[in-house]
Amino acid sequence: MKNYILLGIVLLALFGCASQQPVDNSQPSANNTVQPASGNTVVVLETSKGNIEIELYADKAPVTVNNFLMYVNEHFYDGTVFHRVMDGFMIQGGGFTPEGVERYTRDPIPLESQNGLHNGIGYVAMARTEDPNSATSQFFINVADNSMLDYSGPDNPGYAVFGKVISGMDVVNTIKSVPVSTRGYYENWPVEDVLIVHAYVKSQ
Repeated sequence: MKNYILLGIVLLALFGCASQQPVDNSQPSANNTVQPASGNTVVVLETSKGNIEIELYADKAPVTVNNFLMYVNEHFYDGTVFHRVMDGFMIQGGGFTPEGVERYTRDPIPLESQNGLHNGIGYVAMARTEDPNSATSQFFINVADNSMLDYSGPDNPGYAVFGKVISGMDVVNTIKSVPVSTRGYYENWPVEDVLIVHAYVKSQ
């Protein structure tokens, strides 16, 4: 069983396409839509709670962005759920069906956490196991300033940020507040399914 996002980091959090232009590290507001930098790819997640648009930073995390886009273009995410929701931390999806079945994925990718991007509110990163180079399809959207998830040295390799929500933070905020329970081995699973109905690249 894969345990994405280390339990210790979760507890710590609860308690205690590419342009060479600079990345906007400001925190997105709930309803504002931000225009992506010229040349950056935007992916739309149509969810059962509304649409979320994510700008991808391929200049900062090329392998991660390419991997994410392969899953998007193969319609892998269609019909999956946000299976781990932790208000005050993050919302995670991209790997499970509503029935709790984990989808078969491509091989893991190398970690690209040393890219200057920050696990701040609205930023999107890859989930992984305790192995730094184990990310496949699952991703999470930060709903808090999770600086402890950033790379800080060999003892804390961090989590690779590769995108940012530029529209639909109100949807993210709705999802982060849904009631959760335990399903099988998995905690913080929404009581009512939060579906990714369709994921696709937004036309320029």
